Amino acid sequence: MDKFSPDFLLGAATAAHQVEGNNTNSDCWAMEHMEHTSYTEPSYDAVDHYNRYQEDIQLMAGAGLNAYRFSIEWARIEPEEGHFDDSQATHYLDVIRCCKEHGLEPVVTLHHFSSPKWLIGKGGWEAESTIEYFARYVRYIIGKLGSELHYVCTINEANMGIQVAAIAKRYTQQMMAQAAKQQKYDAGTASAGHADDKNSDGTVQVGINLEKMMEGQEAAKKENLKVFGVEKAENFTSMRTPQGDCIICRAHEAARAVIRELYPDIQVGLSLSLHDIQAVNGGEAHAKKEWDDEFTHYLPYIQEDDFLGVQNYTRSLVGPDGILPAPDHAELTQMNYEVYPQALAHVIRKVYEEFKGTLMVTENGIATGDDQKRTAFIEQALAGVQDCIRDGIPVKGYFHWSLLDNFEWQKGYSMTFGLIAVDRTTQTRYPKESLSFLGSFRKQ
Repeated sequence: MDKFSPDFLLGAATAAHQVEGNNTNSDCWAMEHMEHTSYTEPSYDAVDHYNRYQEDIQLMAGAGLNAYRFSIEWARIEPEEGHFDDSQATHYLDVIRCCKEHGLEPVVTLHHFSSPKWLIGKGGWEAESTIEYFARYVRYIIGKLGSELHYVCTINEANMGIQVAAIAKRYTQQMMAQAAKQQKYDAGTASAGHADDKNSDGTVQVGINLEKMMEGQEAAKKENLKVFGVEKAENFTSMRTPQGDCIICRAHEAARAVIRELYPDIQVGLSLSLHDIQAVNGGEAHAKKEWDDEFTHYLPYIQEDDFLGVQNYTRSLVGPDGILPAPDHAELTQMNYEVYPQALAHVIRKVYEEFKGTLMVTENGIATGDDQKRTAFIEQALAGVQDCIRDGIPVKGYFHWSLLDNFEWQKGYSMTFGLIAVDRTTQTRYPKESLSFLGSFRKQ
């Protein structure tokens, strides 16, 4: 088994809202508790990482890992517009220092999907004002933490809203096709069918309940007015418009400028959700468009970044009519992704054709209850990363998703991505074999 050099960042990743618990001022918390919610359950205490981060960091270090990617919860730092909580900044400073005490490089993400509830009332991620609000938050938190950091990811999966919009469009088309089939059946001219939606949720790399989202839009408007003060809650993973996509990119640019002003030596980037897009049976034109939507059109905004966070879980097969379901014989994860660890190396190579900066795998993993499948996935994915490095591609690190079995957004606690299992009745940690297996790939 080949091993990575000691300076390679080999670690695991989490997101604040998914692990900390009781992020009561965030938009996600508000949406979890709404009557017309797309969430299967609320996060509540999550896995109490807010209070148990020391134990979790010690487990990573003990397994041989040397890096930890985690996010700052904006809603904790700025729970009310313009009010910054110094005690929460101190908490994250303690997390960073704990990492360093145990030999782990902290890689901090400033925004990982969840936002302050008040921001949504201001128009959320479709509002021009969010650029300034985000830059103000970044100036505060980097002012508090920047002296301790070498790597900062401004925004997690900046392209997520565009991907959600795309699968929502496909879902709508499926429903229209199903309705047309039903009409023909009613007229006695054809047999009725059902939309092939087995892979709809599985084409986006986040835990969403697409059907529930689409069906609940009208019912949610009045409740949104009550909770957020607006009919449409434009949270980060909402179906993004092209204008909103541009706002997110400009927010990244504004944050990057602030970070470089305050701490020029910090390495700055963002992360993108990227599929291994493979054209089949005349799907080349559609595949090219998918890659442009997912990656290429972001190049003008990231060319000056120090690194790009690559986040990949699976591949997308694209035919002449667009994205295809996973092959009939394919093994699927709990998230309905095709199990395809080879995708990561393919994506790294494809990205490097156009982005010549440092690459960092900020997320890669598998939702499964079988940890032997997880270790097999890790082995194949890391072999691909090592091949890329041998070919001269500057891959700086690999962060497995996720450190802990956690709250997978709208899917709740049913998806098990973690290297560590958690009994949520006691919050007891149970490291899986995959944790030490991942750590075994690093030269000590």
